Amino acid sequence: MKKVMIMSGEASGDLHGANLARELLKKEPSLCLYGVGSKHMREAGVRMLADASDISVVGALEALTRLGAIYKVFSQLKKFLKQERPDLLILIDFPEFNIKLGKAAKKLGIPVLYYISPQVWAWRKGRVKIIAGLVKTMIVVLPFEKDIYEKAGVDVRYVGHPLMDVVRSDLSQAEARMQLGLDRGRRTIALLPGSRTKEITYLLPDMIAAAGILKERFQDLQFVLPVAHTLSESFIRKFTDASRVPVKLVDGRVYDALRASDAAIVTSGTATLETGLMAVPMVIVYRFSTLSYLIGRMLIDVQHIGLVNIVAGKRVVPELVQHASTPENMADAMTKILGDPVAYQQMRNELAGIRILLGEGGTSSRVASAVLDFLNSDGRI
Repeated sequence: MKKVMIMSGEASGDLHGANLARELLKKEPSLCLYGVGSKHMREAGVRMLADASDISVVGALEALTRLGAIYKVFSQLKKFLKQERPDLLILIDFPEFNIKLGKAAKKLGIPVLYYISPQVWAWRKGRVKIIAGLVKTMIVVLPFEKDIYEKAGVDVRYVGHPLMDVVRSDLSQAEARMQLGLDRGRRTIALLPGSRTKEITYLLPDMIAAAGILKERFQDLQFVLPVAHTLSESFIRKFTDASRVPVKLVDGRVYDALRASDAAIVTSGTATLETGLMAVPMVIVYRFSTLSYLIGRMLIDVQHIGLVNIVAGKRVVPELVQHASTPENMADAMTKILGDPVAYQQMRNELAGIRILLGEGGTSSRVASAVLDFLNSDGRI
């Protein structure tokens, strides 16, 4: 019986890992899958070795405060690799942890496949060489990443983006609003504050404050917040209950919430790409600790932080980072979107065009086939 370990460290990786696991088990039911993830991977049939919430952090400062917990999980996984000797380790993004785990696996002679590249094109570009010496194959999901790894001599395959298979809602806007308990006749703004507690702490209070300003400017607005499965609703309610602005919380169902929405305020990350694929105009926001921000400014070399803008290669939607991510600035940026029908439709059209850039779908199935080819061959995909 072949054993595969899938290593994810955050909510988006948990989703992609789960979709890959389902495709693997569909094609080869005898596989034994182990890994680190969360709800989605567990439900997909992966035997959890640890929960991603134990190691998921934002920025250098939080990583320092969580070193003990991170080291404990890392030690557990190294022990598993040594004792169980899986036939393949699949790493999903999450570079700070995954590259170290990949090195441990390579020392044990366990082959490593990296699925979804770290953002080497944005910062710490030297990691390309490290990854080149680590992996058997790199499977990338953004078209421009293929050239980066080919130039470094890495065996690389571009498969399209896995979000193409999952970002959809079968509901009309009116149906989505009705099912989520929203007023069908009122314009709706989605608040997507992230999937980690530190992101919520940094950004949700100001998102809600921005909602208050917008409510004064546009009387017909209502607000919806889909709670990520990595968070508890009671934790989110601590922020929303303290506000005078009603915010409808829904358990997950982010794509239905986006279908119900006319626009969104979104924390930078995978959610910006999800929102873009739903063609919902948005304002992207992000804030680090001061230390993490200062370190990031020295290391990051990109014009945009939002994935939707990076994929488009231009500033399609506004970005507000660090000191710029104030409630007033969020509200002003959203006011420009809501108050200009021509600009609003142009943004929707440009977001709709992003789907063309990200492949045709079927990504998880293609990755599963590549994995099985590897397991059933002499170690080459």
